[in-house]
Amino acid sequence: MPSAKNFSPRQLAAFTAAILAFPIAVGILILTGNWQIGLASLVVVFAGSYWLILVTMERFIYRKIKLIYKLIYQTKATKKEEMYFKYILPQKSIDEVRADVEAWGEHRIKEIELLRQNEAYRKEFLQNLAHEFKTPIFAIQGYVDLLLDGAMEEEAVAKRFLENTSKNVDRLVNLMNDLDEISKLERGEQLLAKQNFPIQELIKEIYDSLSIKTQAKNIRTVIKKGCEAPITVFADKEKIKQVLINLVENATKYGKHNGNIVASIYDTDDQHVLIEISDDGIGIEEEHLPRIFERFYRTDTARSRDKGGTGLGLAICKHIIEAHGQSIHVRSTPDVGTTIGFTLESKRD
Repeated sequence: MPSAKNFSPRQLAAFTAAILAFPIAVGILILTGNWQIGLASLVVVFAGSYWLILVTMERFIYRKIKLIYKLIYQTKATKKEEMYFKYILPQKSIDEVRADVEAWGEHRIKEIELLRQNEAYRKEFLQNLAHEFKTPIFAIQGYVDLLLDGAMEEEAVAKRFLENTSKNVDRLVNLMNDLDEISKLERGEQLLAKQNFPIQELIKEIYDSLSIKTQAKNIRTVIKKGCEAPITVFADKEKIKQVLINLVENATKYGKHNGNIVASIYDTDDQHVLIEISDDGIGIEEEHLPRIFERFYRTDTARSRDKGGTGLGLAICKHIIEAHGQSIHVRSTPDVGTTIGFTLESKRD
């Protein structure tokens, strides 16, 4: 026999009515000695008790439960939902209702925690954004004030101040361009012009375009042995070029002198290609890895800003790859190096 706590309202009403009706009918049978009267009393008491208990439960208990469900879903009930509340909900056991409410409670707790995390990220993002703008603006203001206070009279000093002002203006322009780019990507306004192209050729092109920066640190840029055979991908070539430039520039900034930058390309299955850019530089602490693709997130604020950049490069990479319906990941060990990889769709016929 199933536990009474798992009964539906009708089963519970019938069970309770039977408990009430049986001893009453037995008592009447003993008093009257007539089994027909006893049987009739059993039927009458059972039917009356069943109806009274069921009506009481539906009107007072399940009406409250229906209100709880409406509050849980926070919507005005449609005709379909009213049918559910009228016919399906009363069939649920108290345990099932409790499980629904507990599941809703757990979901709400997760939502609240996510909102708290998002609020913390929002505050941190605004603080970082203010700092990123404040630094070049204050520098520009300082140089202009010095020039107005008399530094213009000395040609060499004035030229140096103007050159530094120009660099900070460029930094502001780059920051605005990157913010505009990432905003468009987030809103889905950047349409992708996908085409087939060999990924190795694009990597070699980027190696050549950044050769001045890599040669300044005597960094060797290569495609991993065994990955030289051309593999064609289906993607927006200009967007992927932007991703690879960001990754190779980062590998150059944080790579060691006389080090290596290695590109690996793997045809993982018939539908995807994995591209990885690896360096043997300073690496990233494990605690920073989950947040490495966040806007303005820097593992070492002072050192990162000294090396330039807006702090949006990896965030832009993430949005571009996700716009392709693919994923990007990072692996790193301090003083060993960093590998950032992403997938792309294989060649389309």
